[in-house]
Amino acid sequence: METKDIILKLRNEKGLSQDELAKRIMVTRQAVSRWENGETIPNTDTLKLLSKVFNVTINTLLGAPKQLICQCCGMPLEDEIVGRDSDGFLNQDYCKWCYADGTYTYSNMNDLIDVCVKHLMNEGFTEEQARDHMKATLPTLDYWKKYEELSDNGQFESFKEQLISEINELHIEGMPKVEKLNALVGGYVNLAYPLPSGVSVKFLNDQTTYLGNQLESEFDSERCFGVLANMDFIMVCTYEAEGANPELLLYKKR
Repeated sequence: METKDIILKLRNEKGLSQDELAKRIMVTRQAVSRWENGETIPNTDTLKLLSKVFNVTINTLLGAPKQLICQCCGMPLEDEIVGRDSDGFLNQDYCKWCYADGTYTYSNMNDLIDVCVKHLMNEGFTEEQARDHMKATLPTLDYWKKYEELSDNGQFESFKEQLISEINELHIEGMPKVEKLNALVGGYVNLAYPLPSGVSVKFLNDQTTYLGNQLESEFDSERCFGVLANMDFIMVCTYEAEGANPELLLYKKR
């Protein structure tokens, strides 16, 4: 599909007229009309604005001429899992797990390998194959090649260590000590917790990336503890396999 068809399709899906789209991205209606007629193509700055309005990458707007992969973990990228800069624009170089709101979430390659190996084993790799694959792949990606330039000198790791300390100081009965916090996208961990009134409520934003981990209960082999946190809160819950029968134990503002 060509750019002209993609813009027309996305505009119609958003229910926007040419005038309305033009106002959102500060161009004339005639400019939008010329794009949709195939007479011209938006420039780079305008493509970035269209990307934000339509919530798709510039690559998608251009007809997906290349397969994007996360330049931190190597995961193939689709629009739904692309990370965002601090200004809310999509950054098509990274996934949500490795890059959230302008922050790189991994500064230790071995930690990232440990996380990726678990996912690859679910796809049929042996642990050795998965680990060898990640060890060969990560050093070829831009983030790790430019780590000294892109890293924050350990500030985010210090923040994670502070969160881990605060969580462990809660001394929740039956919950093992937290050793690591990984990046977790809200949509994958946003469970609905039942309230006394009978209503079930979700507390997270599906599009936000949080820090968290899953821990096996020391007392009940059928339930796990789930820990989630960010700069604003710490949340601890328990649940059964596949997130069944969740129970919120603690929600603490920081």
